[in-house]
Amino acid sequence: MKRIISNTYILMLALCTLGVSGCKKDFLAVTPPDKISSDLVWKDPALARAFVTEIYNGLSNGGFSEQMLSSVSDESLFTHPNRGIDLINSGTINPTTLGWVDDTWGYSQMYNRIRACNITIDKLSGTDNGITDQSVKDQLLGEAHFLRGYFYHQLVRFQGGVPLITKVYTLNDDFAVKRNTFEECVNFIVKDCDDAAKLLTGKAVQKGRTSALAALALKSRILLYAASDLHDIPTAKAKSSVIAGYANPEYLGYLSGDRNSRWKMAQDAAKAVMNMGAGYKLNLSSPESADQGRINYKSVAMGGESKAPGIDAAAVSELIFGRYFIDLSDMRYGRFNGPNGYHNWAGNTPIGLLVDDYEMVDGTPFSWTNPLQKNAPYQNRDPRFYATVLYDGAGWKPRDKVSGNVDPANQIQTGEYDLAQNGQVISFKGLDTRGGSIENWNGSWTGYYTHKFIDPDPNIVDASMPQFIPWPFFRYTEAVLNYIEASIETGQLGEAVLWLNRIRFRAGMPAVTASSQSDLRTVYRHERRIEMVYEEQRYHDARRWMIAAETLGRQTTYIKVTGKFKSGQTMSEPYHYDASVYNYTYTPVTETAQESRKWDDKTYFRPFSRDEIFKNKELIQNPGY
Repeated sequence: MKRIISNTYILMLALCTLGVSGCKKDFLAVTPPDKISSDLVWKDPALARAFVTEIYNGLSNGGFSEQMLSSVSDESLFTHPNRGIDLINSGTINPTTLGWVDDTWGYSQMYNRIRACNITIDKLSGTDNGITDQSVKDQLLGEAHFLRGYFYHQLVRFQGGVPLITKVYTLNDDFAVKRNTFEECVNFIVKDCDDAAKLLTGKAVQKGRTSALAALALKSRILLYAASDLHDIPTAKAKSSVIAGYANPEYLGYLSGDRNSRWKMAQDAAKAVMNMGAGYKLNLSSPESADQGRINYKSVAMGGESKAPGIDAAAVSELIFGRYFIDLSDMRYGRFNGPNGYHNWAGNTPIGLLVDDYEMVDGTPFSWTNPLQKNAPYQNRDPRFYATVLYDGAGWKPRDKVSGNVDPANQIQTGEYDLAQNGQVISFKGLDTRGGSIENWNGSWTGYYTHKFIDPDPNIVDASMPQFIPWPFFRYTEAVLNYIEASIETGQLGEAVLWLNRIRFRAGMPAVTASSQSDLRTVYRHERRIEMVYEEQRYHDARRWMIAAETLGRQTTYIKVTGKFKSGQTMSEPYHYDASVYNYTYTPVTETAQESRKWDDKTYFRPFSRDEIFKNKELIQNPGY
């Protein structure tokens, strides 16, 4: 049966490439005008390229969805109810109630894209195509292998071993397929990465398309996961009774074998990325200043796309593979997550547990039990904090561009403050609170807003203007962190310290002082949490390290800020932050009104839906469901 491929982009390309024929009298012989025969696609390089380009849509907006993976971790809280995130965080998901599912990792969505990759590989690996330029063929094949490996890696890191499908199914095929083991899936993804790297080596790197380096970065990530506690079954069984009681642990990890060799493979894969890539300012021998560290981190997050003053466009060298945007309909991250007092939606707001984990700038821990730190919690913190979190009193964009002349100081207001009005003292709720005068229903529950990935260009009004900051699927520092982790686990502590310090020096932080393997592991995990925040790392890291109960399972905390007049001081509207006028009090509070979080070991792996189990009788469910 001849397949028909529907794709608006392919159709437009076809009209330009092949021309549009005149009207035909034999109407029954005409191909539907919005479809192109698959035979034509693989005879024309432009159409074949358009087909592969469409597969990239399976990446969607990367991590810039309205609901973010950070909000099923101890990074952020999703502000709006009834989206299914709360079901994940309470451990109540099951095969009939999956909770939030994103189209960048959903089971059926990934297999739809894998099918397109399989079609590409099948057609371009044979002789039944009209593409004679081997360079073009290698480019498209390399992209298809990378994308297939990426989609499988998404499935595997959420659900463990899945059926490995490499053929192009027809309607008459048997769709009942057993799950492959976790080890088989890892080996398959690694092979796709190796094939992609080989095919793409020497090819010009095109913005927004994959490359040999991106393939090596994906390989580094999946091998790091493969070596981790969750996927070493003897270790996982010792840490979880749910996994210990599962009859098919081969779907979750390695039953036996030399774990140290897996760490060595992960280390080698990470080093290959480091040797081939460039990174940004990771050759420093001493810390940058705090101000420069903040700028460095902000520049990295901007991916070379911001025109804000001080942002270094050279930081684009850090980005290995990103999702780029061209218009507002694609990219509304600032609108999704910005402060409600700027007419934004405050979607994924940092929680107190994250804020509290930022060290002081001298490298010592922050503590609410320290009176000096409690009285001024946002002073002298890790410079990355100021490039990641918007807190009460933080300077932000010109508010009058979107909300009127209500805040000439352009500061975040998440507290409740005294104000003098008609000779009386009244209580004023900040513009960015849930009691504020501007879109209060979109206010943060946590008392914080995200800064990272929002373009700080003061000319960009997040509520109504596009920003073009790319989503970093892979960046150089992730490979460095992978290398550090594998070095710690293989006992190469000197290498781990060297690279940990380079990351910290770029951020304006001092060298680490830990020296034992255990202490370095703790320092490393903290550093990865801070450096890679909001980049879809923490949810997976906490699970693969099997520390989810004490991290993801914690109740969220928020900050209550009050400002009371000092003796003899006063202020009338408009309010602005002023420590000479106010005594500010900062009170961390446990939040349960919006979510009550609880970890259940079954959520180390997501369930297969009831519908998928019904459709595929060979599909064995994950433990605990």
